[in-house]
Amino acid sequence: MSPAVGSQPAVLGAQAPGTPPRHHIVTATVENKAGVLARVASLFSRRGFNIFSLAVAPTDDERFSRITIVVDVESAPLEQIVKQLDKLVNVVHITELAPDEAVEREMLLVTIEAGPARRDQVLAHVDAFGATVVDGGPVGAGAGVGAGAGAGVGAGVGAGAGAGAGAGAGAGGSTGGLMTVMLAGTPGRIDEFENLVRPFGITELQRTGRVALPKLGPGAARGRDAAPLHSVTGDLQGEAG
Repeated sequence: MSPAVGSQPAVLGAQAPGTPPRHHIVTATVENKAGVLARVASLFSRRGFNIFSLAVAPTDDERFSRITIVVDVESAPLEQIVKQLDKLVNVVHITELAPDEAVEREMLLVTIEAGPARRDQVLAHVDAFGATVVDGGPVGAGAGVGAGAGAGVGAGVGAGAGAGAGAGAGAGGSTGGLMTVMLAGTPGRIDEFENLVRPFGITELQRTGRVALPKLGPGAARGRDAAPLHSVTGDLQGEAG
């Protein structure tokens, strides 16, 4: 598996309404034990499933973590994904979220070349998208522009480390014309902002990968349970069969 935890290529964004989904969103509740995430990632890699993104974080129950996996439809039929995940004893629950039935979000951190001649243009895009300057704000000014808010995604299963970001003001002073910006939003909006600022020059870029929950409201789908609960007792085991 080439993408790391929490990473996502920019090519997977919003799809046009009415078009067949290009990806599956599968959430797996797993025991919060060392080695579980590695087993899940290895399972997908060995079978050639193309993972767009993988994000993991603890749940409200400290015994469990939730892994959100976005997988290419063509490389991995949903039934195969569920069947393989169901072989891991430490996976206690699997749910499929159809793209049109889910609220999807991810976070972007990007360092942009924003010299004096084009800093105002970059800040205009930051403001228009509701992003936040988190490092290296305007030269001579004391505050960043924007009012975005982000949630950290990516706490490891067992002993991993998460990556997070908070809304904040950029510090004044010169940073060599560089500016680090944070934006949280839908994958499509993240794609749009990334493409918009790319011509200015991107020094570094990190995307968390998407996380998702079922949409709320009358008649809204609550996600489809793709596998029943397993026992959560016993030591870490390998794949069955």
